[in-house]
Amino acid sequence: MLTTRRGLVLGSASLLAAPRLARGQAALTPVKFCLDWAFQGPQAPYLLAADRGFFREEGLDVTVDRGFGSGDTPVKVAGGAYDFGIADLSPAIRLRLATPGADIIAPFVVQQGSPLAVMTLKRTGIAKPKDLEGRKLAAPETDAGRQLFPAFAKATGIDLGRINWLTVTPQLREPMLARGEADAITGFEVSGVFSLRALRVPQEDIVSMRYSDAGVALLSTALLVKRPYAEAHPKVVTGMIRAIARGHAEAWKDPDAAIASLAKRDATAPKELEKARMLANFAFIRTPQVLEGGFGNLPESQVQAAIETIRDAFNLTAELKADAMYTPQYLPDAAVLKLPA
Repeated sequence: MLTTRRGLVLGSASLLAAPRLARGQAALTPVKFCLDWAFQGPQAPYLLAADRGFFREEGLDVTVDRGFGSGDTPVKVAGGAYDFGIADLSPAIRLRLATPGADIIAPFVVQQGSPLAVMTLKRTGIAKPKDLEGRKLAAPETDAGRQLFPAFAKATGIDLGRINWLTVTPQLREPMLARGEADAITGFEVSGVFSLRALRVPQEDIVSMRYSDAGVALLSTALLVKRPYAEAHPKVVTGMIRAIARGHAEAWKDPDAAIASLAKRDATAPKELEKARMLANFAFIRTPQVLEGGFGNLPESQVQAAIETIRDAFNLTAELKADAMYTPQYLPDAAVLKLPA
């Protein structure tokens, strides 16, 4: 039986839960798993995977916590607070480059398209990236969009010295923009845009400037784990990937079921809006590249380009090879990684 604490924990017990016997099978392996953000539409496939027993079928007793930003989750995984995490890959790459000994790897990239963006409203008069100079941008320090803003600035000619950052909690980011207390925000487009819509901001009033449209080479959401853990528990890593892939396949085929899993954790979640948010997020998952070859259809050259984006944006001299960050040898059979039509 799964028990929950709303907005915080999903699992059989606490983070310190011990292995226990499932009916008719050996003891399950306890796994601590942190998402990238609060329980919203894009996180629903992971919750659906738990509710449908996909992790348990892999012999795993998984506790799923909400996250607090893609800059935060890699630090928690690297520090050992979690066995696995889901986060935008860019902050994890930056952590590897800037912190010797932070040996986290990505055995599975869920989103090969990047939803990172700067979002603003038409009434601000901000129509292009250079218009952000001299304005107030609100975001948590751990937000991937804020952490990767230097790459966007370099690609678009923005003077970073003329950007005024407001450090806010995740809950305040969109409301501050809606109230006019900030001129723009950074983050995942599917998070910011739909949260603004939840605040009754009309879609046509929202301006979104994607980092990828500026030519910034990035990858997005990935599964993270420490290399020593992966090497010691390869079947656990493959099992996590298989369950997550199945969760996404089922969420695509039955989005209402995925949102029902979300609503179990947060009864106040606006179901239709979160469903629309989740389906919009699938646009960054179901890219032509992935639809053609399935999850894992990711050449090393694309991973290396994303690494070089981070090195260049932050003037980091350390080197990192693609195969030291992206480790597809843990992927399950190709049939599991094929996305449904």
